[in-house]
Amino acid sequence: MSKPVINHGRYVPALINFLGNKLAGGASSAYRREFGVGVTEWRILSLLAVENSCTAQQICQFFDLDKGLVSRTTRSLVDNGSVTVTEPSGESKRVITLTRTGRALHDRIIDLALDRERVLLECLEPHEVDVLIGLLRRLLAQTAAVNAVPTRTAAPAARKPRRSKS
Repeated sequence: MSKPVINHGRYVPALINFLGNKLAGGASSAYRREFGVGVTEWRILSLLAVENSCTAQQICQFFDLDKGLVSRTTRSLVDNGSVTVTEPSGESKRVITLTRTGRALHDRIIDLALDRERVLLECLEPHEVDVLIGLLRRLLAQTAAVNAVPTRTAAPAARKPRRSKS
């Protein structure tokens, strides 16, 4: 009896991943072309526009991003004048803060970001958008349980006996 195979047209994790990859790739291309920043820079700018300042750890946790990626991206944003990084006295964590330049960049990108969202969702009725958002939030809340599913260790593959060299 053969094992089942993934039907990529109905496998929800794959569909979500495909959608996310296509959106992120398109956003990164558009934002780099128009504004000189990629999607990761945009994500950080968008969070700082709401929070004004965060630690790298908070950014990593919010977006579930790799610490190294956030560090490199933050350096890029410091270099272009969009953020500053300070170490408040008595604290070990550095704080990333949006600058006026960063706010202006955010304010230029936001229109394109919202236009892209509008085009994505225009195939849905308004009530379907609300349902979609609710479903996505429920799926996000379920990820801890999904990631806790125990792995199944496969039996080691049978080794073919070596032929002796005689």
